[in-house]
Amino acid sequence: MKVWKYAALMGLWLLASCGRQEIAPATAPQTQYRGPQVERDLAEIREDGVLRAIAIYNSTSYFLYRGEPMGFEYELLERLAESLDLELEVVVAKNINELFDLLNSGKGDLIAYGLTVTEPRRQIVSFTKFHYVTHQTLVQRRPEGWRQMPGYKIDKYLANDVIDLIGDTVHVPRRSSYYQRMMNLEEELGGSIYLDTNVGEANTEDLIRWVKEGRIRYTVADHNIAAIHKTYYPQLDINTPVSFAQRIAWAVRKNSPQLLEAVNGWIENIKKQDVYYVLYNKYFKNKKRFRRQIASEFYSRRTGKISRYDSVIRKYADSLGWDWRLVASQVYQESRFDPRSESWAGAQGLLQIMPSTAGDLGLRRPFNPDQNLRAGTQYLQDIWEKWDKIPDSVQRIKFTMASYNCGYGHLLDAQRLAEKYGKDPQVYDDNVEVLLRKMGSRKYYRDPVVRYGFVRGEEPYQYVRDIFLRYQHYLSLLSQGSLQDSTDQRKAGS
Repeated sequence: MKVWKYAALMGLWLLASCGRQEIAPATAPQTQYRGPQVERDLAEIREDGVLRAIAIYNSTSYFLYRGEPMGFEYELLERLAESLDLELEVVVAKNINELFDLLNSGKGDLIAYGLTVTEPRRQIVSFTKFHYVTHQTLVQRRPEGWRQMPGYKIDKYLANDVIDLIGDTVHVPRRSSYYQRMMNLEEELGGSIYLDTNVGEANTEDLIRWVKEGRIRYTVADHNIAAIHKTYYPQLDINTPVSFAQRIAWAVRKNSPQLLEAVNGWIENIKKQDVYYVLYNKYFKNKKRFRRQIASEFYSRRTGKISRYDSVIRKYADSLGWDWRLVASQVYQESRFDPRSESWAGAQGLLQIMPSTAGDLGLRRPFNPDQNLRAGTQYLQDIWEKWDKIPDSVQRIKFTMASYNCGYGHLLDAQRLAEKYGKDPQVYDDNVEVLLRKMGSRKYYRDPVVRYGFVRGEEPYQYVRDIFLRYQHYLSLLSQGSLQDSTDQRKAGS
């Protein structure tokens, strides 16, 4: 394996710039990356059953909004995983610096992020067919009071040509294509542009916001990303291009030719469909939607909130001993956080409690969020205690949730069937859930060991699966301990 080492940065310049002191001229060499460190192609991925895609949490690629995972890359990934008949797992990179390391170390199988196709990157990854073409643009802030200024005064304040950047400082992440482009630009101009790469874990979206706030003067972004952000930050100027048109693509490890072929075939096919362009317009062209999303208190990257009921969910999740994000995922599954929700069967409120159950729980106002969550978590507590013989706390939660959906008795039937067919009745994953799914079939619900009869087993199976898949998104994007940690603490205390 060939490993490139960091080259020493020569000629460091100490200039004051928004509290950042270490600045390198654009001629500093580009950092190189490690190549593939694992052998894992499509055959191994299919055996595992999970496609691990690496994304960055931002407002166009992958994010949480009103409790739902969304984003251009994410919605495409859902369709890709479905076409490959694989489960999707999203691995979140802190910023572009981590993308290539996570891929080549085997933490993920596919970089699902808008990467500019460059020759240095071709040395360490294989790019898929490109998604779209854009160009890089300078992001800068117009002067205070710009709305009342004549155009010539605004132009005088701005860098209207890249030559104006000579001797000035631009903030970009080191391992980004923007860094590479600015180095090339410096050579083309024959003058020094200083690149401040000391941006911590900030990504492109963060740097655009820093420009808007006046913390830094310049950054660089792909024009389509800069343009959608300008709809929310009108004081930005994005009219100075710094590159020609460039292709934007995803990437896989260089030793994953099967995966590359499969993804390329899927990209070719989906780009022939309207849905691809609908998704692009949804995230990069729909200005009204973007402004509403960014301004919302439920855009989780900015606020850390999932819903308006987070504090109440936290309160009752604590009494239950579960991670509040898991309970939030269940509430979303039941009602999409609509306290007035009512199902065709009469289930009501945030946790969709049936009237008969509400009476037993003392719930008189099912549409009251606090009362509904109190009653719903009490009902979960009652079911949880019935599964006290399940040794693993996470498996016990899954038994509890499936019972909440279709009834405790049907899970007992599924356990008995699991034992009959050689599965472990104490394990939900790949054991009891397998028989639960079959219980809509006459062969299984008429089996002598089944005491509670027919149940559409696919529904509770999908219910638990969806809650835990969404919970993984909440875990990735909203930090706070793990499910295993919280349930192990409860187990130790019970």
